[in-house]
Amino acid sequence: MIDIPPFSDISNEKINYVFSELKKVYPLVNVKSKIPIPKSAFYSLRNRFRADSLIAILDRQTAPNHITLGLTSFDISTTKNSIKDWGVMGLGFEPGKACIASDFRLSSNEKLMQLFKVSIHELGHTQGLKHCKVKSCFMRDAEGRNPTNEEIEFCKTCKHTLISKGWRFK
Repeated sequence: MIDIPPFSDISNEKINYVFSELKKVYPLVNVKSKIPIPKSAFYSLRNRFRADSLIAILDRQTAPNHITLGLTSFDISTTKNSIKDWGVMGLGFEPGKACIASDFRLSSNEKLMQLFKVSIHELGHTQGLKHCKVKSCFMRDAEGRNPTNEEIEFCKTCKHTLISKGWRFK
C-alpha cells in the first residue's frame, strides 16, 4: 500500500493528480488527511525544510508493508557530497519506507505532471531502484536540474523490477 499523507501546504488539486496517476500503475494507493509540516525539519539558514528529516518523521509513521509518499510545496533540501544544503525536488532512500516530493523547484507549466514524475521517481527508490542511465526513464538522475519533461516512462529494466513488486503497466 502506498499512503500519501500530504503536508498542509499543498493544494488538493496536486494531491488528487498524483493520486490518480499513481493508481494507474499501482493498485493500492490511499490519500490520508493533511498533516502539518514539522517545524523540527526547518532549516532557517536557507528558509527550507530538510527532506531527510521529513522522511525520518514519515518513516516512523509508516505502517508495516506500506510506503509513505509525503507531498509538499515547500522548498526542501538534503546533504549532497560536501554541500550541506542542496535543494532537491524530492528524496527517497533505496530501499526505504518513506519518500518526499516537492513542487517548489518545478516549472510553472506542466507542474502537475512534473510532480507526479518526481513522486514516482522517489517511490522507485523506495522499491530499491537506483538512478538509471536511460535519459527517458523516470529513474534518471536530475543532475542538478529539472529533466522531468524529458522523462516518458520507466525503462524496461526498471519496469521489470517494479512489476516483480506488484506494480502494473499497460
